[in-house]
Amino acid sequence: MNIKPLAEHIVIEPISQEDKTKSGIFLPQTSEKDRPEQGKVIAVGPGKTLSSGKKTEMEVKIGDIVLFAKYGPNEIKVDDKEYLIAKKEDILAILEQ
Repeated sequence: MNIKPLAEHIVIEPISQEDKTKSGIFLPQTSEKDRPEQGKVIAVGPGKTLSSGKKTEMEVKIGDIVLFAKYGPNEIKVDDKEYLIAKKEDILAILEQ
């Protein structure tokens, strides 16, 4: 199933944080883990339609790795896979390699 976001929404596949410290110690899985704050952009909406009829430009594109507000995006599950849907203003930065 494909997800096609509307307006200025962005579908993000969360990237989970490493469970190993810099010194090589593996951390146990706990049920109280924080939500990831970065992910890969899977789909991007066309942009918000302004009153003039023009659409706002989306600054992210498919494949970008982004940082987002921890509790901004909504969680969804599609075909047993978890995704986040964020608004344009929830995206804080694009990580460049």
